[in-house]
Amino acid sequence: MLPRELKNRLNSIGERGEPWSTPQNAFQLLEKSPSFHTRGEFTGTPEAEGNRMANKDMPKDMYFLVKIMFFILGLGTLLPWNFFITAFVYFQSRLVTGNTTVGSSPDRNGTRVHTDEYNFNNWMTLLAQLPLLLFTLLNSFLYQWISDRTRIVGSLIGILALFILTAVLVKVEMSPQSFFSVTMVTIWFINSFGAVLQGSLFGLLGLLPHNYSSLFLSGQGMAGTFAAVAMLLSLASGADIQTSALGYFITPCVGIFISILCYLALPHLEFACYYLNRTSAQSYELEKRAELLLPDEKNGMPNGVLDFKEKSRPVKELRKASVVTVLRKIWLPALCIVLTFTATLSMFPAITANVRSAANVKQRWNDFFSPVCCFLIFSVLDWLGRSTTSYVLWPGKDSKLLLPLLVSLRFVFVPLFMLCNIPEPDRQYLPVFFKQDAWFIIFMTIFSFTNGYFVSLTMCLAPKNVLPHESKTTGVLMTFFLALGLSCGAGLSFLFKALL
Repeated sequence: MLPRELKNRLNSIGERGEPWSTPQNAFQLLEKSPSFHTRGEFTGTPEAEGNRMANKDMPKDMYFLVKIMFFILGLGTLLPWNFFITAFVYFQSRLVTGNTTVGSSPDRNGTRVHTDEYNFNNWMTLLAQLPLLLFTLLNSFLYQWISDRTRIVGSLIGILALFILTAVLVKVEMSPQSFFSVTMVTIWFINSFGAVLQGSLFGLLGLLPHNYSSLFLSGQGMAGTFAAVAMLLSLASGADIQTSALGYFITPCVGIFISILCYLALPHLEFACYYLNRTSAQSYELEKRAELLLPDEKNGMPNGVLDFKEKSRPVKELRKASVVTVLRKIWLPALCIVLTFTATLSMFPAITANVRSAANVKQRWNDFFSPVCCFLIFSVLDWLGRSTTSYVLWPGKDSKLLLPLLVSLRFVFVPLFMLCNIPEPDRQYLPVFFKQDAWFIIFMTIFSFTNGYFVSLTMCLAPKNVLPHESKTTGVLMTFFLALGLSCGAGLSFLFKALL
């Protein structure tokens, strides 16, 4: 039976004697109508209808300002994580008391060598990712009670305050134990704010075209490059470690402040308002019309008979996105992002930061080896991988086997990195098989690029599987699975380090 709305339209444009009682005849008659094309009430496919709705009176992103702002916001979300993991030289120096390094042991010449008794990189990674997991889950409830503006601006201000505190602590003398405790607490809270911020922004990105998600993720990738370059400039300046660290931690304060300004400017841009404020009337109208054209999902036929049954569900029920329903649609991208980050965080930075150069060169290169070959290469290639999805999305959303297979293949990097040149006492059981620097650089290049590409790919594919009113729920859920993968990887890093 045809819905009343469609019957009225057909009666107004066709002769009463025409046989329009079947969906096929109805659409043939509709196609003859000028209003069918000028008003675009029904266009034959949900995709075409969505494109028409998006293009009708749609404002332009003048000077790409909204793109630039979301790129900067992406940068701001991962500045805390990247600036803390890249500053390993500073943190190791603060775990020294007098002339003795905590956990140090004499080498063959009787001098002292560093051992990571605190397991600083492991604990830092774990305490950065656990709050990300917990507060991302909490954010799935917060968004119903606290506005996007309050969550995003409040989180950015909290991150800014904690970065200022970290910069101040550079000049404060503390025992290694106290410094370690304060740093871990700071990492916990700064990443808690980051989790709320990231989940809220991903929810907004679900309302925008998919290339804005790619740019946001590219901004996140650039955060690592930004931190690595800042660290290299600090090392190259020749200043003492306190002065270098002070300048290093002031830098992200500027970046976070600019991120706050960018978010506050969004409501004043017509393009941003058009997308971010259309979650009620326009989204519902689009879905209501698209329902007339959806394939018969009950029998799984991609080109099945059109369902013209009249919908009796109220508007409120249609707008409410069921978590279970969304999960059924996005389970594959969710699984892939968990696997991607589990493989990445199990190795980086807990294992990879311990790899040392085997080249017989001056000590100066040894100081730069890890910042360049571990952190800078990872950051640049990760960013390139994320940016690639602006041009290529392969495998596509219909890939049920190839995508998880490619993602799972990244676990081959676990034994490869563990067999690289990690010196004693960090290595106790495994031999060094890939001693040359070139092996580590090749592994890091592929490892980093694939991480960025698959993260961005899965985050872009997930919203393509859901309806417009489910976009925010999709963004929050994908952020939760992202955090789950990070936490699993951080936990596994303890196991893999113990196996060294």
